[in-house]
Amino acid sequence: MLSYPSSMSVFTRSLNVRAEALRHERHARRTRWRRLDAGQQALLVLACLRKGETYADLASGFGIG
Repeated sequence: MLSYPSSMSVFTRSLNVRAEALRHERHARRTRWRRLDAGQQALLVLACLRKGETYADLASGFGIG
């Protein structure tokens, strides 16, 4: 299990499936670099959906602005 900074646990397989989908979508759209890699972005999305935290709280938890 992986943990988000606010101690939300996530199954590794669940996170990997979502991260791989993000990687595939990024490749298909030929997007530029992102502040977060696909795994961190997937964890951020899961934290947003599961915990309902504000974007400001999520940004500070992941070290982004």
